[in-house]
Amino acid sequence: MSVDDKRQYHTGLERSQIGNAEFAILPGDPGRVPELAKALDKNARAIHMHREYNSWMVIVDSVPVLVCSTGIGGPSTAIAVEELAQLGVKNFIRVGTTGSIQKDIEFGDIVISLAAVRLDGASTHYAPIEYPAVASLWLTNALVNAAEKLKIPFHVGITASSDTFWPGQERYDNYSGYVLRRFQGSVEEWRKLNVTNFEMEAATLFTMCSAFGLSAACLCGVIAKRTESEEVNLEAYAVAFSRLAKIIRGAIINHPDYP
Repeated sequence: MSVDDKRQYHTGLERSQIGNAEFAILPGDPGRVPELAKALDKNARAIHMHREYNSWMVIVDSVPVLVCSTGIGGPSTAIAVEELAQLGVKNFIRVGTTGSIQKDIEFGDIVISLAAVRLDGASTHYAPIEYPAVASLWLTNALVNAAEKLKIPFHVGITASSDTFWPGQERYDNYSGYVLRRFQGSVEEWRKLNVTNFEMEAATLFTMCSAFGLSAACLCGVIAKRTESEEVNLEAYAVAFSRLAKIIRGAIINHPDYP
């Protein structure tokens, strides 16, 4: 498939729609794309919507940036990364929400992932399980530097990426009320191993980009403190979202010369 004249099958995007954009911001939820895009650029414009892939273009300090949702989980994220890479995107920043499992991580704080525990299946289609799921150093540092300059509370740590929202993250409020034995006690184990939070896409993104020679980073806003309860704090979402958008914008504006 030529990237010059062919529309990508799943995202529905063509090279002409994204121009020479080398940055892609990847929220999971298609519904969050317009809000995020407009927070980055008041002149943001929608370019295509197909399946779970809602795509908008923004300009951040003269840098063209694609904002494209991935849907939930590794498989749909893998498709987005594959197709966007074919269109020339080299730098991928996942942005989303998360539940923290460390007591010192508060509602609205930002977690910047240094690496991810591979509790997914999609990443194993790109590299064996012994292969680490690690973020790109320069891109992660750009996010950290932006958060520091903005004085936004953040934590850098290892994220657990699960293919499932319920059993893989040891939630017992699922339909059956049962969690496989391999996951029983897993939250406490990850906590003791200094894992900071759970989400569902970073492991796939990190593994793919490392294997492809591309750059990837991930930052998530905390909307649930699982050290206290399973409840989602909707007020924290608004705070976290504003902080996430500011960090992303700051990282792109002040990014160093990248590979």
